[in-house]
Amino acid sequence: MDSIRKILFAPDLHLSELDMITTPVVALQKPKDISIEEIESELRNIWRSQDGGTTAPAATRASTFSIVVYEPEEFQQLLAALTFYKGDIDGVHGPKTREAIRQAQIAYGLRVTGRVDEKTLARLRSEYEKLPDSQKAIANPDLRGFNLSEAIASQNPCRVITLCPILGQDEGVTAQVSAYCPVQKRNASNLICCEYITLRGTKAALERVGGIVSSLLIGDLPKFIWWKATPNPEQALFRQLADTSNCLIVDSSYFSEVESELNKIQEITETGKYIADLNWHRVFPWQELTAEAFDPPERRESLAEIDQVSIDHEPGNAAQALMFLGWLASRLDWTPMRYVDEGGDYGIRKVYFESNFGNREIEAELAAIPVADVGEVIGDLVGIRLNSSNQEADCCTILCSETTGCMRMEAGGGAQSCRVEEVSAISDQRADLILGQQLQRWGEDILYQESLSMADQILRLCQ
Repeated sequence: MDSIRKILFAPDLHLSELDMITTPVVALQKPKDISIEEIESELRNIWRSQDGGTTAPAATRASTFSIVVYEPEEFQQLLAALTFYKGDIDGVHGPKTREAIRQAQIAYGLRVTGRVDEKTLARLRSEYEKLPDSQKAIANPDLRGFNLSEAIASQNPCRVITLCPILGQDEGVTAQVSAYCPVQKRNASNLICCEYITLRGTKAALERVGGIVSSLLIGDLPKFIWWKATPNPEQALFRQLADTSNCLIVDSSYFSEVESELNKIQEITETGKYIADLNWHRVFPWQELTAEAFDPPERRESLAEIDQVSIDHEPGNAAQALMFLGWLASRLDWTPMRYVDEGGDYGIRKVYFESNFGNREIEAELAAIPVADVGEVIGDLVGIRLNSSNQEADCCTILCSETTGCMRMEAGGGAQSCRVEEVSAISDQRADLILGQQLQRWGEDILYQESLSMADQILRLCQ
C-alpha cells in the first residue's frame, strides 16, 4: 500500500420559517384502545387542513425514513421530582441540568461532578422512592419528542416516533401528533415536513404498545431506532424495535456499565443487525491524526515497532478509549492475550497483546484522568501516546486534546523526540447533530465492526 492511511483506514466508511401545524393531543388512556387508525387519522386531518388553503405551498410528507427515538431522560425527571431541577424535561444536559446534579450530589454527600454517574443515579432513585405518591408527580414541561435537530428535519421529510417513559403510576399511554415544516425548498413551491408522533407512559405502558410502534414505521422507507439508553436485549420493547429496524443507533457515552454493554452490542452485531454508535464518530479526529502521523515515508516502517500505548480518557466512561484501542489493534493485527486491572487513583488497566509480526508483546495502558474543564460527553479522550522499546524506532507520537494539553503524556520522557499533535474535537459533539451524519450513511461499517469486535475480545479477558 502506498500510504499508511490505507492500513489504518482500509475498509471504506459507508456511507421564511413556517410553523404550519397545531399539535392536537389524542388521549388514549386505555392501552387496549390505542389504535394506529386514531393516530393516522390525526395526521390526515393535519395534512387535509394544510391542503385546503389556496395559497399555501404544497407539503412533502415523510418520504426519506422513519425513526423511533427512545428517550427516557430518567435523571432529569428524578431531579425535578426531588426539587433540584426547575427546567424542562428536554434531554439537553445544559447548565441548568448540571447545576441541579451538583446540588443533589452536595445534598447527598456524593462526589460533586455535575454528571450523573452510577452512584448518583442509584441515590436519586432511592430518594425518589421515599417520596409520598402525592409528591412524585412532575410539573416540569415535557418537551421530549420535538427536539430532533432541525438540520435533519430541513433536509429529510421523515416520520419521528418518540417514546417518552414517565415516572409515576401507570395510567395508560397518551399520544401527541403533530407536524413541522421548517424549510421551503429554494426556488420551489413545496415544503419539507416531518411528522412527529410522541407517546408518553410508564415503561410498562410503553411495553404494551410495542406492536403499534413498529406498525407506525413507514413500510418501504429505511427504519432507524435511536435507543438513547443502555441496550437491553432482555427488554421486550428493545428486542421488538431492534428486530424491526434496518439500523440500531446507540451512543456508548450513555452506557453506565461500559464493559458489559459493549459486549451486548457486539452480540447484536453478530446476529447481522447494523449497529451505529454515535460515540464512534467522536473518536475519528484521533484516528485521523494517528494515521497522518505515520503517513510520511520515513515513519511508515516504524509503525510495526509500536509496543507501548497509553490512552488517557475522562473518568466515568471508557468507551472511546476502548474503541480507539480496538481500532488500533485490529488495524495492526494484534491479538489480545492478558488484561490486568491495577486500579489506583487513575483506575489504570493494562492490556497485553501479541503482535502477529515478529511475536512481540505490546503493552497498552488505559487511565481515567480527571480534568478541570469537563466536556459535555462523558469519557472523552484526553491524550494518547504511541512509543516503542526500540530506541532506534521513529514512532514516538503524542496526541492530546486542545482543551487539556499534553503535560501528562510529555512527562513520560523523550518528548523532544516525539511527534506532538493537538486534536480538535468535532465541531459539535451533541448526539442529535452527529445523528444527522449517521442517517446519511446507515449501511454496514466494517471498520467499526472490526474495532468493536477487538474491544469485545479485550473485555472478555477480564471476565
